[in-house]
Amino acid sequence: MATGETGFDDVTYDLISVQYHSLKAGHDYGQYVRDAENAGRTEIAEFFRQVMKEDSERAKRCHEFIKELSSAGEAGPAVT
Repeated sequence: MATGETGFDDVTYDLISVQYHSLKAGHDYGQYVRDAENAGRTEIAEFFRQVMKEDSERAKRCHEFIKELSSAGEAGPAVT
């Protein structure tokens, strides 16, 4: 696997990036849920909850892939 300037292979870097953005977005969505609820928009609040759940699942899946790559010795020196 190619290793970029970060010391991580490209796939690991990409997974970490998706995981980070999923977790960050999930944090932000909590505010969006509150905003929708405060506006009396229950259906929109539920939509944001669903999006938050999907991002949480996405972050968890990334974590599983990162662990898999790490145990296979393919992730690069920063993860192993």
